[in-house]
Amino acid sequence: MKAIRMRIQKSSRPAVILMVTVVAIITSIVVANATQTITTPNAAFVSFSLATGASSAPITPVTNRSMLVMGCCTATGAGIGQVSLQHNSSVISWTGLESPTSASGGATITSGADDVAGHHIVYIDEPHHVDIRTASANTILIQNASTGTMAGNVTLIW
Repeated sequence: MKAIRMRIQKSSRPAVILMVTVVAIITSIVVANATQTITTPNAAFVSFSLATGASSAPITPVTNRSMLVMGCCTATGAGIGQVSLQHNSSVISWTGLESPTSASGGATITSGADDVAGHHIVYIDEPHHVDIRTASANTILIQNASTGTMAGNVTLIW
C-alpha cells in the first residue's frame, strides 16, 4: 500500500510542475498583450486682452498633428468655440463649432482650409466679434472686431 502511494505522489509532482509552467506562460502572454502605451498630451495656453481692432501675436500650431483649439472670452459677450485643426507645411484645415449667439440659440458648424492670412476659423464670443483666424499658411491669431476691449484665452492641445 505504501509503494502505491509513493508512485502516485512521484507521478503527480511532474504533473503539478507542468501545470504551473502552463499557467505562468499563459499569464505572461495575457499581460504582454494587455500592455497599453499612454502618452501625455502637449498643450499651449494663450491669454489675451485685445483693444478694439487689435490682434494677438501669431500662434504657430504644430505641423502634421491633429490638435484641439479651444477659445473663450471672459469679458462682456462671453462665449466659447472650438475646432479640430491640422497644419501641414502649406495649409491649415479645421472643423468645429462656433460660439452660440443669442439670436441663433445654438452653435453652428465651422470648417475650412486656407493658406492665406485673414480667413475666419472660429468665433469665441457670443456676439461673434472675437475670432481665431489664419495669420498665414503656418500661423493663426486672435482678432477683436468689437467696440471694446475683449479678454479671454485660447488653449491648443495636441
